[in-house]
Amino acid sequence: MGTVAVRGLSKSFGKVQALDGVTLDIPDGSFFVVLGPSGAGKTTTLRAIAGLEKLDAGSVHLDGRDATGDSPAARDLAMVFQNYALYPRHTAYENIASPLRARRCSPSEIAAAVERMSSLLHIERLLQRRPAQLSGGEMQRVALARALVRQPRAFLMDEPLTNLDLKLRVEMRTELTRIHRSLGATFIYVTNDQVEALSMADQVAVLKEGKVQQVGTPAEVYERPANQWVAGFVGSPPIGLLACHAEGDRLVGEGWTLPRPRWTTAEDGRPLLLGLRAEDLSVEQRGDASLPGELYGLEPLGDRTVVDVRVGTQILKVKARTTVTGTPGERLLVTVDLDRAHLFDADTGLALSEAGR
Repeated sequence: MGTVAVRGLSKSFGKVQALDGVTLDIPDGSFFVVLGPSGAGKTTTLRAIAGLEKLDAGSVHLDGRDATGDSPAARDLAMVFQNYALYPRHTAYENIASPLRARRCSPSEIAAAVERMSSLLHIERLLQRRPAQLSGGEMQRVALARALVRQPRAFLMDEPLTNLDLKLRVEMRTELTRIHRSLGATFIYVTNDQVEALSMADQVAVLKEGKVQQVGTPAEVYERPANQWVAGFVGSPPIGLLACHAEGDRLVGEGWTLPRPRWTTAEDGRPLLLGLRAEDLSVEQRGDASLPGELYGLEPLGDRTVVDVRVGTQILKVKARTTVTGTPGERLLVTVDLDRAHLFDADTGLALSEAGR
């Protein structure tokens, strides 16, 4: 079993409130990602689960038992760090075997376990090398093998891919999801990289300034953000936000009007923010759900072009699947897929009810 639950975690460092009532439920066997910007409290949450931080308030439950007072060793959790933390004078084999030697496992048990993990991570040929003889990606695989060989209750991973270049990060994302499926173990993974979160996770918890903003599947967090901040943080390019209000069956903004989305019941005059993602917009006119704007800039990206369009005082980014040309200042229309648009209360930032979608 590898269920983890935290209740009301609070932790401050001087005047900085690192955690402010964090509550999470992490199912057994899940790939659970804690996502947020620097300073959100992600690593502190992970360290609290591991027993490496003394909490001001709150509790940690492992497999249904309150483990708040347990030592890190008693919690039986394995940590993987972004700096690898390998023993420089030991071979890869010795690094991987070190947790088992600490448990006084027999040489045959250690050899079998190291062989199994090195095969899983495709590092058999590296076992006699020392860290200085390994690339960054190879060191990360050895660090993962050292954590995995223990077969702990759960694995805690603190931004383990940060120090890798882009190509290796992509490769390791694939490897981590493959390893997770192979083991069926609980992974708790911390990152500020939304691509890592959305591509690997079963569940994502989004943190901001020590508070949980939303927990859900990657699709839920992306397609049904709980508030304006989550919508802006998750997604690339960032979501565009246009100030508006409802008037009868229309949304009215600065120099534009659109049909009111069928799924919202916002009352007339209420200050709103219309959230529009780049992939839900088009510069090809279709129907009356269009916004007048002017070309601000073009970003050719090979298979598509990101078109920057000024609408009023805001810039919307549009993902066009075809080549787009034009001159800055040129007038054009941006067509909106209203069924995929988002509306937020301008005062609270909360998403409006979408029950009618």
